[in-house]
Formats: sequence, structure tokens, C-alpha cells
Amino acid sequence: MIYDVLVAGTGVIGAMIARELTRYDLTVCMVEKENDVACGASKANSGIIHGGYDPEPGTLKAKLNTLGVDKLYATAEALHVPFKRNGSLVCAFSAEEDATVKALYERGQINGIPQLKVLTGEEARALEPELSGAVTSALHVPTAGIICPYDLTIAAAGNAMDNGAELVRNFEITAIDYAEGLFTLTAADGRTLQGKRLFNCAGTGSDKLAKLAGDDFFTIIPRAGEYMLLDKTEGSRVRHTIFQVPTKEGKGILVSPTVDGNLLTGPTAAVCDSRETTPEGLQTVGKLSAKSVPGVNFRSVITSFTGVRASEKNGDFIIEKSKNNENLIHVAAIDSPGLTACVAIAEYAVGLLGEMKENPNFCGDREDPHAFRHMTDEEKDAYIKAHPDYGKIVCRCETVSEGEIRSAIRRNPPALDLDGVKRRTRSGMGRCQGGFCGPYVMQLLAEENGVPKEAITKNGGDSYMVTGKL
Repeated sequence: MIYDVLVAGTGVIGAMIARELTRYDLTVCMVEKENDVACGASKANSGIIHGGYDPEPGTLKAKLNTLGVDKLYATAEALHVPFKRNGSLVCAFSAEEDATVKALYERGQINGIPQLKVLTGEEARALEPELSGAVTSALHVPTAGIICPYDLTIAAAGNAMDNGAELVRNFEITAIDYAEGLFTLTAADGRTLQGKRLFNCAGTGSDKLAKLAGDDFFTIIPRAGEYMLLDKTEGSRVRHTIFQVPTKEGKGILVSPTVDGNLLTGPTAAVCDSRETTPEGLQTVGKLSAKSVPGVNFRSVITSFTGVRASEKNGDFIIEKSKNNENLIHVAAIDSPGLTACVAIAEYAVGLLGEMKENPNFCGDREDPHAFRHMTDEEKDAYIKAHPDYGKIVCRCETVSEGEIRSAIRRNPPALDLDGVKRRTRSGMGRCQGGFCGPYVMQLLAEENGVPKEAITKNGGDSYMVTGKL
């Protein structure tokens, strides 16, 4: 089949672009090198909806951040992705940093960000009692929020599929040819895909993909961000997302609640060639987090992880047609605030294609995949009587039922491995990190896919969970 559009990469940007493309009368194929969507920066992300005070005025980052906040809230609502408008505080610890806070306020005014206010240290602590006594002032950003980045990516990709898009996984692009108006993508295993237009949304690999297509005008600088996730016993320690004043490396170490009730600390921002966490990086996260919120109990850490952001030396998003081929569109160097701007980025990027015929059957809403957890006890009781597998709890830490896991394995885009189930249902995200529920989730994956347990992986490739029976 020859597709109208190929989208290379299904992080939150590629997934949102694919969803936006299905608004039009186009055949769309998402091309992913991993075993699932959201396997790059979109699975290891702060999940912060940034207010828009930070980007340099006049840049694409500033424009699309400002436009993106309300668009993201509206889209998350349509896709039933949980979010909270919890607001943020950008904290200063000296007279010099007080001046930075005021400068950020002025920049926010230029960028058109509403409701910003500079608070004294006392006013900030009135909002957040556990804030350090060393905080001298803070920028209050009421429009900021938090969201689950992989939940958003999965929902966007699923909605694109609901509207006719296809998803091809485990397709690592090793060659790109263009002839007679068609792109031919060749995978490492020899498979090929063809399409009339190509969106390069390959994250940290977007410069390599550009070179395969004959473009060499940007180089991605990968920056590792190390995080620590704490148990839900720490989740209520702060209500706002707590930042320190940003530096040239990034927005700094934060302390924030998550939409699922945990507490998140991090990230670092080191140029890297690895996704591994390091003792030094985690020590930095702990030290700087305690600078903002001294009472954080790091004995409650349940996991740590590293995300790699795709930066570029000019510091702005790259969203443009190739100068060598107008049918190739690069959407690259989407670091922070890329998650916040993702819906606005999708609209902007797809808009580069010009006028197109609309898809009269497009539906931008999705049923709530988490509907069961939102039910009252009475509603759950009635639902379980009709669907008995929802009455069997598989993940005790997060109270996830067998019915929810089977649904995640069946629903677009289907979960194919343990981490896929984890991202869709939170089974395995609690204190025991899958120690209790993992074997049963393997059994359900095997049953639903008609394969032996030996074929089940943690995250695709050769990450097999078992090798056979003793």
C-alpha cells in the first residue's frame, strides 16, 4: 500500500501529528522502531504543562507554548487523559535570583501568559507550607499543570488509529529513498513502507533520519534527565510544581506531585550518550530537591529513571519543510516545552501541508480507558456482575483488575509487552514494581495473543521474561 503520509516516530509529537492528519482525507501510517509508542522521551518526562513564561519571546517555543496550554487541556479532556491545573512556583534563593524571577515575569508578560504574579518568600510559603525558609521570592504560574506523558501519547496514537491511521512497530529505518514522488522507507529487517509525504518526528534520532533523507542542517544534542519517583505517601507533600530559577541547561530540578498521586523529583540536564541513571545524578537530584522542599523523604523512592531530551544548539524547535524536498517535514529538537506545546505543534506542522479535504468521519473523542477506577463502589459492583474479570485484582499496589489489563491488550494501540501494560494500566507501577503482578500479567499477555509465556517480553526485542520451564 502507498500511504498519503508516513509519520516516523510515535512519541507524543508523532502521535499528535498522526491524530491531526486523520482530520483530513488521508491515509496515514505511524512508523515506530520500538515495540510500542511512547518509548523515548515521552515515557520518561516530567509531565509538566508549562505556563509559558520561560521561552525567548519571538521563538517558536514561545508562540507554541502560549497557544499550546489551553489546546492541551482541551485535547486531554477529549481523550480522557487525566490532568491537573495545579499551578507552579519558580523559586529564588538570593537577591540575584529575585532579579531573575522578575525577568521571567516580564518575559511572561511579553509572551502573553495570564495571571502571573511575583510572590514574596512568605507569600509562597503560605501557598506551600513545606517550601524552604531560604526561598526569597517566587513566580506564581496558575495556568501550569501536570499530566501523564505516556498516557497522553497512547491516547493520541489510539485516537489516530480509531480514525483510520495504522501503526507499524519494530521498524527501525535504515534507508530512505525518494523517487517518482514516493518515499520508500527500508527497515533493518528488510521490510519497506511507501508514502507520498514524510514527517520526521524521530526525537533524538531525528538528525540521523534527516541525513538518511539527504538533509544535514541540524545536529541533535541529547540531554539526559535523571528522576526519582517517590511513593504515594509523599504525594501530598506539595500541591504546586516547585521549580528553581532556570539555567542555560534547562528549567532545573523540580519537586512535583504527579496526576497519579506520587511525588516526582528531577531532572538533571547532562549531555549524554546513555539512558542509565548514575549515582552522581541521583545524588544531585536529591540534594537540589531538598533545597526547595527540605522535608522530602527520599527513603520513599520506589524507582528512578532517565529520559533523554532532543536539544539543538540554536535552542528553538525545528518545524519546517526540507529545502531539498517539500514533501519532507522535519519536526525536531522538541525539548521542553514540547509536551505542553504538542497539540499546537501538531496543528502548526500539519498546516505546512496547505489546504486539504477534511475527513467527515473524524472523531477526536475517546472512551475513558480508566472509567472503572473512577466508578463509585456501587457502580463497580454492578459492572463486575456483568464483567466478572473486573472483580479480580491483579496489581494490589495500584488496584488494577484483570478486566482492565485485558482491555489494554485489546484496545488501540494494543499493549504487546509488560511495559506496555504498565503504561496503560499502572499495573507494576506501585511499591513492588511488578514483583507481585508481573507473572499474572505475562499469563494474560500470552492468553490474549495466543503465544507461549516464553514469547513475552518486558519491552520488545530480546527482553524475554522467561526462557522455559524447569
